[in-house]
Amino acid sequence: MGGAKGAGLPQIRLPRNAGRPLDVDWVLAAEANTSAIERRVKALPGRRSLKKAHQAAWLLRAVTLIDLTTLSGDDTPGRVRRLCAKARQPVRADLLEALGMKPGEITTGAVCVYHEMVPTAVRALEGTGIPVAAVSTGFPAGLSPFHLRVAEIGESVKVGAREIDIVISRRHVLTGNWQALYDELCEFREACGEAHMKAILATGELGNLRNVARASRVAMLAGTDFIKTSTGKEAVNATLPVSLVMLRAIRDYEALTGFKVGYKPAGGISKAKDALNYLVLVKEELGTRWLAPDLFRFGASSLLGDIERQLEHHVTGAYSASWRHAIG
Repeated sequence: MGGAKGAGLPQIRLPRNAGRPLDVDWVLAAEANTSAIERRVKALPGRRSLKKAHQAAWLLRAVTLIDLTTLSGDDTPGRVRRLCAKARQPVRADLLEALGMKPGEITTGAVCVYHEMVPTAVRALEGTGIPVAAVSTGFPAGLSPFHLRVAEIGESVKVGAREIDIVISRRHVLTGNWQALYDELCEFREACGEAHMKAILATGELGNLRNVARASRVAMLAGTDFIKTSTGKEAVNATLPVSLVMLRAIRDYEALTGFKVGYKPAGGISKAKDALNYLVLVKEELGTRWLAPDLFRFGASSLLGDIERQLEHHVTGAYSASWRHAIG
């Protein structure tokens, strides 16, 4: 893979996932061999050999794939504006220069906030092309009244969110009520309008990998543009085994429909070496085309700081203190 040169601002170029009628037989055909999946991902770090300039290039690409996120109860407009400033220039100018790039040549993929902070983020990112993503539908539990969850999507779109990260009702998966899950997701998709929908499956709460595979298939049939692992609030968030299952569901859906659906691991991805493992897995399973902001995102807050720290080590040969790479 080449460097991030020419990556430019994140653009959504693909046609929308139109979805299809629910095919329960196709959903139930999804299985997951847990031991084989675990063997596959366990071997991944040992096979990865990214050193020096090649590793720096992959890390710069990872920066362009980050949904830079703040989802705290004490978020303030000032914190969100600082986060947006970091999204506009995610890597220090001196490091970019040493890597042969110019300030502004790369940005993060998006900024992700609660609905209340969407207008602040939209204003802070005006003219950049960086989309604002809003978490919605009673995030993180998804247990508020259904009409309010649908209305929340509309309110975020109205004030400028271009991407909506929705949460599913886990009970529909756990009880095998695929029709209810499909109907719910179709209504969410309709409420999103032109905004792209990312369906958060909360995989750590779905019981097993087979349920993850089946929920992924239902979400894509309902027209979601991305499937996402987690809210970041569960006890278990993104993992490589879950990612493998979801990536293969995306591959199956493309084979069935011709549509490419995006993937977003989120929660617990805070180290540059972990990001590299996810990038390699995506490239091996889906191909280089998925290593672009319109098909792959990291949901993260602290990941960018560690990537910048690793890039400084590449440039200077020394590790700096983490406080030198503040996010907001």
